[in-house]
Amino acid sequence: MIESVPPATVEAMTSPTGGTALDILRSVFGYDEFRGDQAAIVDHVARGGDAVVLMPTGGGKSLCYQIPTLMREGTGVVVSPLIALMHDQVQALHAVGVRAAYLNSTQTLDERREVERAYVSGELDILYVAPERLSVESTRSLLDRGTIALFAIDEAHCVSQWGHDFRPDYLALSELAERWPDVPRIALTATATEATHREITERLSLGRAEHFVASFDRPNIQYRIVPKRSVRDQLVEFIRAEGADSAGIVYALSRKTVERTAEHLTQHGIPALPYHAGLDAATRAATQSRFLREEGLVVVATIAFGMGIDKPDVRFVAHIDLPKSVEGYYQETGRAGRDGEPSVAWLAYGLQDVVQQRRMIDDSDADIAHKRRAAAHLDAMLALCETVQCRRVNLLRYFGQTSEPCGNCDTCLEPPAVVDGTVAAQKLLSTVVRLDRERGQRFGAGHLIDILRGKQTPRTTQHGHDALSTWGIGADLSEQAWRGIVRQLLAQGLLASRGEYGVLGITQASGDVLRGERTVQLRQESERTPRVRKTKSSALSELDPASVELFERLRSWRAEQAREQGVPAYVVFSDATLRGIATSKPNTSAELSGVSGVGAAKLERFGAAVLEVVRDHAVRGA
Repeated sequence: MIESVPPATVEAMTSPTGGTALDILRSVFGYDEFRGDQAAIVDHVARGGDAVVLMPTGGGKSLCYQIPTLMREGTGVVVSPLIALMHDQVQALHAVGVRAAYLNSTQTLDERREVERAYVSGELDILYVAPERLSVESTRSLLDRGTIALFAIDEAHCVSQWGHDFRPDYLALSELAERWPDVPRIALTATATEATHREITERLSLGRAEHFVASFDRPNIQYRIVPKRSVRDQLVEFIRAEGADSAGIVYALSRKTVERTAEHLTQHGIPALPYHAGLDAATRAATQSRFLREEGLVVVATIAFGMGIDKPDVRFVAHIDLPKSVEGYYQETGRAGRDGEPSVAWLAYGLQDVVQQRRMIDDSDADIAHKRRAAAHLDAMLALCETVQCRRVNLLRYFGQTSEPCGNCDTCLEPPAVVDGTVAAQKLLSTVVRLDRERGQRFGAGHLIDILRGKQTPRTTQHGHDALSTWGIGADLSEQAWRGIVRQLLAQGLLASRGEYGVLGITQASGDVLRGERTVQLRQESERTPRVRKTKSSALSELDPASVELFERLRSWRAEQAREQGVPAYVVFSDATLRGIATSKPNTSAELSGVSGVGAAKLERFGAAVLEVVRDHAVRGA
């Protein structure tokens, strides 16, 4: 892995207005100190250096280009693939007094012209553009007419052709260095293996850049993976355990599953909306807007939703179908708990998920190299699902990082029993071999399990499979137990699923098991549905009753302000900032300015009203 550069101080360098990076962090954004590598990144880019930044979602990537932009002459140009994210970030920057705008397809001609005029006149601090628009010569000519402070390439993993979010227009961004060689560039992503990291560096021509690699760990997220049974009912039970007012995202692979799941949740008293590409643009926009502004709303979606959502208080992300890759899973689960509060990544998957994913790879029109990559991605995802060790250790290892068991994932909290499954594996593999070699036949998991359990069905009778030597030798195990064994053997590469109907075949490694040269360890799955567990209590539970009451009053005030301004509540103040106010109970503007998240612009705009809420609470009492 390319190592991070050592931390640096940002006190020495000043912006054109005379303030240091720390001054800007405090006065504009309301934070007292930088976190992790932020200070080193800001200093390096502000001085004109290129950078590649790998930092988890919620780790503060935006500040790594926003502050250097404010320290340099000109306008920072941010390349973002997501229109919704542009809109949200511009709103949030306006709230702290930063002059920001975007250029995208949602604007009228007059709106675009006004943004272009402001840019050329030097009236913008930050300008967001989509990669597709930046590849157009008219946009590049526009940028030539102004002063560019830096280029920030957000979601830089989109440049990877093997990645889960590949965007062809990102490939043209390497030309930025040729056209504007003196303008620093910073590429940022929250999702990159070592291979993707190298690809970002090469494809964006960032060979001379400094590399800053933060830990991918999100300790506030609790990872849970459960066997899929009656998945919609399992989902309802999980969401109810998390709390009725929890905002969350549920991911499914197909539009039909999305629609049915949203309807099922609604019927069980959980406010839910569907989101997928089959809905018209107005409906999708309205759903996204409601999700940002309403509390306790669940969106059931395909992977098209959420990447551009900058909502910090998503309490859970649930998957009811198996993700295609660990990168995709990490990216999607990272949309939970951006505020640092306890959150959950919940996944239910079963044997049919594995068969379906294998079939999708086999039936795709991709070349053999792409199919092999897709299969490798799926194998890694299966390994994460089937591990008997810490989920977090497994996840971080995938991204090239080491860690100790977290004590907060399901396998740490309730370690699964591990049993010697060699005999069961031999029984199953022997059945596959006999069908293939003796009769030239291959079948799916269900039929193989019927043979092993000695279950008479029209198909087993028709094919004479009740005469096989392995008929009934697995009757001591339930159908559910056998399905778990099949799933785990697939994950371990001891079985292969092929073709349209998911028929099972042996692999090269199967022979070692059949000859007794290799033992097979399996996790023992309970026949009962795993107990649904509530996450760790939030930081709110640590407040005294009077502070909790003040916090709730501040939330009500914030909701009213957000409605009046037509912005999400977190744009006014985050929950963390409201907790800080509720704890410190400031009496003056100076005391309020000391609360994390209260910068100069917000102090001027909201300070008097916030202090009034605090004083009113003191007078009335809790």
